[in-house]
Amino acid sequence: MSADYQMQLPPQTLDNADAKAKPLLEQANQALGFVPNMYESMAKAPGVLSTYLHGYELFRNDSGFAPPEQEVVFLTISRLNGCGYCMSAHSMLADKMSQVPADVLEAIRNGQPIPDERLAALAEFTKVMFETRGMPSKADVKAFLDAGFEEQQVLQIVLALAVKTLSNYSNHVNHPELDEAFADYAWKG
Repeated sequence: MSADYQMQLPPQTLDNADAKAKPLLEQANQALGFVPNMYESMAKAPGVLSTYLHGYELFRNDSGFAPPEQEVVFLTISRLNGCGYCMSAHSMLADKMSQVPADVLEAIRNGQPIPDERLAALAEFTKVMFETRGMPSKADVKAFLDAGFEEQQVLQIVLALAVKTLSNYSNHVNHPELDEAFADYAWKG
C-alpha cells in the first residue's frame, strides 16, 4: 500500500519548531539521543506528537505486556497498516532492545505464521481487533485469555491501535525519510 499524497509543510526541527512542538522534540532528543524524522513530521501538528508520545509511554509502562509482546503488538499493527517506517523502527527495537526471538520477528515481517504459540495468539488477537474495528467475538476474547493474557489487556490493545494509527497514518501523509538508526531494518512490505 502506498500513499501518493505528501504534506508540503516542512518538518518541525529543533532549529525551527514552534513553542508547542519544541519541548516535545527536546524531550525526544534527550531520551533517544536524536529526534526521529517521524517525530519532526508529526510535530507539524504538535497535538498529534504529544498524544502519540503520551499514549506510547502509557502502553510501554502500564500495558502489562512484556517488551517482546509490546513489539509483537506494534509490529502487527504497523504491518496491517502498511507502514514501512514503523515496521523498520520496531524491527530494530524488537531485535536490539525488546529481545523478540529472531524467528518471531522474521515471521511478522514476512507475514508468516509465528512459531511461538503465545505470541501468535497475541498477534492474532491484535489483528482481530484491527480488522473488526474493536468488535471481537466472545470466541476471539476467549482465545486471547486462554493464551494467558488478562481481560484488561483487551483495552491495552485498543491503546496500541490508537497509538499506531497516529504514527502509521501520519507517516502515510508525511513520508518521513527512514532514520539511519533504523536503516538496517528497512521494510518495504
